[in-house]
Amino acid sequence: MSVTEQVLARIDATFEAAQARWIDWLRIPSISAQPKHAADCRAAAEYACNELASLGFDASVRETTGHPVVVAHHPGPNSSDVGGQVPHLLYYGHYDVQPADPLELWASPPFEPTIVDGPYGKRVYARGAVDDKGQVQMWLSAFRAWFEETGTMPCRISVLIEGEEETGSLGFKPFVEANREEFNKADMIVVSDTGMWDIDTPALSTSLRGMVYMEVILKAASRDLHSGMYGGSALNPINALTKALGQLKNEEGRVMLPGYYDGVRDISSRQANQWASLGFSEDKFLGDIGLSEAYGEKGRGALERLWARPTCDICGIWGGYSGPGTKTVIASEAGAKVSFRLVPGQEPRQVADAFKAFMQARVPKDAKLTFITHGEAEGLEIGTDSPIVQAAAAALEDEYGKPAVMIGCGGSIPVVETFQKALGLESLLMGFGLDDDQVHSPNEKFEVACFRHGLRSHARLLGRLGGQ
Repeated sequence: MSVTEQVLARIDATFEAAQARWIDWLRIPSISAQPKHAADCRAAAEYACNELASLGFDASVRETTGHPVVVAHHPGPNSSDVGGQVPHLLYYGHYDVQPADPLELWASPPFEPTIVDGPYGKRVYARGAVDDKGQVQMWLSAFRAWFEETGTMPCRISVLIEGEEETGSLGFKPFVEANREEFNKADMIVVSDTGMWDIDTPALSTSLRGMVYMEVILKAASRDLHSGMYGGSALNPINALTKALGQLKNEEGRVMLPGYYDGVRDISSRQANQWASLGFSEDKFLGDIGLSEAYGEKGRGALERLWARPTCDICGIWGGYSGPGTKTVIASEAGAKVSFRLVPGQEPRQVADAFKAFMQARVPKDAKLTFITHGEAEGLEIGTDSPIVQAAAAALEDEYGKPAVMIGCGGSIPVVETFQKALGLESLLMGFGLDDDQVHSPNEKFEVACFRHGLRSHARLLGRLGGQ
């Protein structure tokens, strides 16, 4: 029996303990967006730090301008000869979670993890179950299995677990840049914050969409106005704002910002054929969420629209009275939050400037616009020809008995761009989430089968890279 096989046997024998550690971590309400949970964020960081320290890592909780970051290093195999030959991996994850609101939509309390039966066996419901505590705990438990079986790690390993991913990593990014010399000696970043193709088919994500997230506020009169006294004469900010926002997309689903598609490349025929071979059903994809018709960019395939085309969505809008009953008032201001998902070839700053100019040109003279940028990240393509990526594909095939598919990711992981620019490192995106995990929604869940296979896949990857 190989050393890796011994580690996998240990994982199977101690799986309940790994699941218990995952559930303990989920109980900590580490909501980074809410100041009242600052102590909980620190507690979640200390939990991870203590776990890493117990596995022979030099681990610490380090301060940032925001929530703290967990930093850990392990030198790898005890033999210096072997240690110089194995790769150095930098594992990244985040311990912070999204707010759980609205609480009334949860079937069970979001920070009291609940194990229930599902179509694939047991599943765990909790905020952070999959994003990202569950996926981080997979590789933490893989580390533990290697440590308990061999007394060391098969590779050189560094770890960064941040507490602000869900709020834009505002303190984490400067921390990475200020400490680049500590981390840029790694060979590749390992990230588990993405998904599989389906419950039986593993995947590696080879692209990420970027994002520009903007807030626009339109102010008009100096105060709210009686709609009977001023209606028909005074500018209505809600009317003006919604009229301008309504022009962002045309009937074909194309975004109308001038120059928006400059630099956007069509996917290759090879990629189109590969994605077509996956057998994706957009009817089922939409039907599962109660929809019957696609509303994206016309003339593009479903997966191309989801993974390789830029988008624009109004994510929030407000203004005026929205309480019970009536209030005959013309609000003095209205606002909206707008998300642009970007692909490689688009520059976030140019998109933000184009949005500002677009809105300014479409509102009346008395409308005063204020813009706030909440986040910017470029779309990224990730190479698949490195030995580490190939080792990951082989590890997944060993675990699942079928090849891993190469997929795109419609979402954004902005720190992947930070690692690429600040450290000069590419990322391996090996995730185990499913489309129905309800990430960021009430009743977030993670399949226990995905957690188990993910844990074993990470252990297999370490064994392959460590020559075990």
